[in-house]
Amino acid sequence: MNKKGSLYLIPSLIAEVPPLEVLPLSVKKVIDLCLHYIAENEKTARHFIKKILPNKDQNSLQISLLNKYTNPEDLDSMLQPCHAGFPVGLLSEAGAPGVADPGSEIVIKAHQQGIRVVPLAGPSSILMAVMASGMNGQNFAFVGYLPIDRAERKQRIRELERLSRKTGQSQFFIETPYRNDKLVEDLLQTLPGDVRLCLAVQVSDPNELIKTQTVSQWKNHKPILHKLPALFGIDARPLRD
Repeated sequence: MNKKGSLYLIPSLIAEVPPLEVLPLSVKKVIDLCLHYIAENEKTARHFIKKILPNKDQNSLQISLLNKYTNPEDLDSMLQPCHAGFPVGLLSEAGAPGVADPGSEIVIKAHQQGIRVVPLAGPSSILMAVMASGMNGQNFAFVGYLPIDRAERKQRIRELERLSRKTGQSQFFIETPYRNDKLVEDLLQTLPGDVRLCLAVQVSDPNELIKTQTVSQWKNHKPILHKLPALFGIDARPLRD
């Protein structure tokens, strides 16, 4: 009986930088090992693999798609190579698979089927923003997207601020890049002036900006983030003197 192959969680780039500036050698070794992949988009997956290993035979690659259009009944077939003894690589469109990413669906399937899951180190805008924000890294939450409706979004912002003030938990969230400026406007209008707001923009890019200030300070120099990938954090804890 063949030993089951492992499911490797392969982090991808979150900015246009030379891959080995932000990815460890282990990523290159696993991509050299794998011929079977699961990804959100075949074109971008092939582009990433070629960037890491330019000489890898693209015709030999088998890529299954896992995105919002995937039929849940198709998930089991994506792991069949593991049952035949072959490794499978799970790729995210950006950053770490399974973190703010549909890859978690196939990861839980692997656990249920007794397949070893191997996470590889690499860039994650969420963790990098938490690290650089100066906010509570021992008690934080990533809450995804806020509501699109403006009234509901402001209500959600107030809820997150109260939660942070009550529990000390810092709150991180994202927005579709073309709506960034509207979100910033709502944050500055809704949050009390003493709340700290972190903007983590173009993380790991040469033009990266990660800055934490109070809402009152941001109002003096309102940022323009239109169409730039960004992550937002708020922390309402009182600072120690």
